[in-house]
Amino acid sequence: MAKSALLKSSIAKKVAMALSGLFLMLFLAQHFFINMTSVFSSDTFNSISHFMGNNPLVQFVIQPILIIGVVFHFIMGFVLDFKNRSARPISYARNNGGANSSWASRNMIVSGSVVLAFLALHFYDFWFPEMVYKYVDVNPLNETRYFHELAEKFESPVRTALYSIAFLLLSLHLWHGFNSSFQSVGFNNKYSRSLHKLGYAFAIVVPFGFIFIALFHYFNH
Repeated sequence: MAKSALLKSSIAKKVAMALSGLFLMLFLAQHFFINMTSVFSSDTFNSISHFMGNNPLVQFVIQPILIIGVVFHFIMGFVLDFKNRSARPISYARNNGGANSSWASRNMIVSGSVVLAFLALHFYDFWFPEMVYKYVDVNPLNETRYFHELAEKFESPVRTALYSIAFLLLSLHLWHGFNSSFQSVGFNNKYSRSLHKLGYAFAIVVPFGFIFIALFHYFNH
């Protein structure tokens, strides 16, 4: 009975983590779309950013939910990784993990930790200055400031390189994470193969798209 309850608890945690991951992917896609407009039109990027930055629904409902989702997803990842390691207290003398699984699937906690560190830097770079600008210093509205603030973040080659490396690891994280999310929620039917392909495409297009945006602004200074 206790073993059955433990199994159900573990499955529930995996489902919760999968759902939070899929939610964060929706945010990532939306964030990618907005940032990509900066490549084509600074005015369009400024307009969208100003709307998102001053819309009460976005600021006081969606944004807190997003922050909670990020924290929850990564906490659950560490909890599940710890439980998996605790279930195998004895290390094998020879462990040929690559024989049955990819590097991405064996190192989700590694790539996830780097992505978490990157998100912390991202909040420090963008979110905190935005909060200070609007709610601490109470500066007047400036609809044209967003493009410049984004572009100046990529003046440094070191920052641009670290940004790119973080998104390479995010790509690996998504490569395995997207499809494992659907397995966790029990989605297995005739549409599964198409969803797998969609997941692989997302894991390539979105992270490498962010890298392209960073390099574009770096080389256009």
